[in-house]
This record gives sequence, structure tokens and C-alpha cells, in this order.
Amino acid sequence: MNEARTDGRPLRVLLADDHALVRAGVRRVLEIAGRFELVGETERGDETLEVLGRTIPDVLLLDLNMPGGDGFEVLRHVKTVSPGTRVLVLTMHSQGEYVTRAVREGAHGYLVKDLAVQELVAAIDAVTSGRSWYGAQAQEALAASLRTAHEPTAADKLTPREREVLVGIAKGLTTKEIAAKHHLSARTVESHRASLMRKLDLHSVATLTQFAIREGLIAPPV
Repeated sequence: MNEARTDGRPLRVLLADDHALVRAGVRRVLEIAGRFELVGETERGDETLEVLGRTIPDVLLLDLNMPGGDGFEVLRHVKTVSPGTRVLVLTMHSQGEYVTRAVREGAHGYLVKDLAVQELVAAIDAVTSGRSWYGAQAQEALAASLRTAHEPTAADKLTPREREVLVGIAKGLTTKEIAAKHHLSARTVESHRASLMRKLDLHSVATLTQFAIREGLIAPPV
């Protein structure tokens, strides 16, 4: 296996996952490999960004399901917080919408947890060497998504602002919280809410949340 670095120092890894057993398993894989430095472990999205900015790791191993801001939200801020950090998504989700959205948000690799033990070290080496790494399940999902990419979805009807409001609703935020997050008035948020409900023909928080999960706009609860 090719070494990811030639300067002799270990690769610095930050692990973000809210499941202690998963973190323990990943930690063990890194310890056995013997050439990685685990600079931190986090359980929340907001905590991950804080530690990321403080440690500046070579690679971030990122789960998509976390409280305090999910993995997609973390992905959107990585380039600002630590531009040189490569991101390898490590998740239970193999659906095409998750893979394509993660790539769109800036992930350099995508590995389903079922294959993590066998592929993790190779995946880290790949992304830290400037290449991409997608596990077999992720590759199949990407191929399927490309085959159907020309087919518009219901979410395509929404404006970017309506999508933001929808994500806020699906995450359980109040109108005031959504307004504050996006620097809008409460009246404007209500207007966008009414518009997206009309476009989607969905008229309850439950159905809007189900739609957001199905379209990959938010990660489902675990």
C-alpha cells in the first residue's frame, strides 16, 4: 500500500460520529495501521467544526447523522474552517441521494460503514493523496443517480430559499428560529412556507419532514 505522506509524520485524523462503538472500531483500525494520529473525536456537528478549526487535521472522518448540525452542514463549512482538510464520509446510508449530495457539498470520499474495516485505511490514503474514494455501494448509488439525473424531482420546484425553510421545518425549528438563522423576517419565512407547501401539495410538518428525508435534504433519525 502506498504511503499517503513522504515527510515521515503520521496523518492527522479527526473522527466525527455520535456512536461510541463506531468511534471505538475506527480508533482500533487506525491504531493497528500504526501511522495515524487521532487528534480528536466529536459527537456533534457544531463541536466538529470547533475542533476542526483548532486541530487542522489532514482528514476528517465524518458521519452524516449527528446532533447539533448534521454532516451535510459540517461539509458546507469545512473549506472555510480548514481548507486543507480532506473529508471522507463514513456513514450507514448508501442511497444515491446521500452520496450525490455529499459529493456536491464537498466530500472527497464516501464509505458505507459496513465496509469500513476492510477499506478505511485505503480510503484515507486515497483522499489524503488528492484522489477520491467511493466504496462499492457508493459507486453503484452514484451510477444509478447519474442514470436518472435528467429526471426532475419534486424538490426541483423549490427555490433555494424555500429549500432552506423546508430544511428548517424538517429539523423542528420554529418560524422565529428559521428567520434568525437565515436573517429573514418571520413574515417572509411564513410566505416561503406557504409557497413550498403549495408547490409540493404537502400541508403538515410530518409530511414535509418525510419529503425532506426522502429527497436527501436532511438525514433521517437513527
